[in-house]
Amino acid sequence: MTDVTEFKCTDGKLYLSPILDVFNREIVAYSLSRRANGDMVTQMLDNAFGRLKGATPLLHSDQGVPYRTGAYRAKLAENGIVQSMSLK
Repeated sequence: MTDVTEFKCTDGKLYLSPILDVFNREIVAYSLSRRANGDMVTQMLDNAFGRLKGATPLLHSDQGVPYRTGAYRAKLAENGIVQSMSLK
């Protein structure tokens, strides 16, 4: 499961995008960025791929813009990860 969380810091905003394993509540991978965008979530995926070798996970998210980009969907497909999105 993944989502983007915004933190307000003294020098601006910081965004955290983690992948949570809902079985054991472990953070599998994450990325931090000053901007919540597609690059941030694709970086998070890159960080996760090394830890997911041999697994065929399902990755659930909301329908936020970063999760609907072609680059994000392509990375999921290239690595055999099934995308799941919540209904509106």
